[in-house]
Amino acid sequence: MTVIARAAEITRRYGDALALDRVTLDIRAGEIVGLLGPNGAGKSTLINLFVGLRRPTSGTVTLFGGSPQDPAMRRRIGMTPQETGLPETLRVGEIIDFVSAHFPEPCDKDELLARFGLSDLIKRQVGGLSGGQKRRLAVALAFTGNPELVFLDEPTTGLDVESRRSLWDGIASFHEEGGTVLVTSHYIEEIEALARRVVVVGHGRVLADDTMESVRGIVGVRRVSFTADLPDPEGLPGVLGAERAGDGRISLVTTDPDRLVVELVTGGTPFTGLEIKPTTLEEAFLAITSKEAAHV
Repeated sequence: MTVIARAAEITRRYGDALALDRVTLDIRAGEIVGLLGPNGAGKSTLINLFVGLRRPTSGTVTLFGGSPQDPAMRRRIGMTPQETGLPETLRVGEIIDFVSAHFPEPCDKDELLARFGLSDLIKRQVGGLSGGQKRRLAVALAFTGNPELVFLDEPTTGLDVESRRSLWDGIASFHEEGGTVLVTSHYIEEIEALARRVVVVGHGRVLADDTMESVRGIVGVRRVSFTADLPDPEGLPGVLGAERAGDGRISLVTTDPDRLVVELVTGGTPFTGLEIKPTTLEEAFLAITSKEAAHV
């Protein structure tokens, strides 16, 4: 697929703080890229470089083969940052009209309102919207200019489950029509619902960049659960996390399930109901970042 945005060996510093450290990342036409990472990992900084709001300290960023600072390139993208401020006295329809006027071929207004569940709010003043409704409007504005590429930074923060799924449907609809999306989120299920490609960042570096299935497999993490009287399960080899249920059942996330079971048997620990299952993306993500932190 055609690369439409590229970061090549980019480093970004804020004074003495290193936000990004020699990051290389390509965004290809027609894909949804899920960007995962803890607070301070560099996700928002990376988006700001792609959309031209910041410049890298070193390295290069290109957008549609040109500069992210070029208005002609930026008219082809949409963006919803983590925080937005909208004029509270304007109505929803007026906000969309205002933003649409900045683009040569804006999206159809009625279609946009319907896609993001805003049709009934067209005459409502922004100041009278709930927090979730404001967030839906902010996301919709990223699609107003009929973009080819959209950057969404924590798009569903503060939304209830129903509103989040409605937004997912709107994003998926854009993608099905050929649009490209880079989305960051703290909601693991959001990335699982939307993205086919997952990029994990931590400490300003790319820790993983692959399909969701491959990201899970990168660290070989499995969930091992059994019933036993075990006072210190986290002391077992390769264990990254442990949970204990009230019925005595223990659930361990481990990088080496075979070694863990051997340790239980050779250590003489009686156990029953052994189960070994694949991890969720969240467990894989935690394993990747914990491994990285251990080497910093």
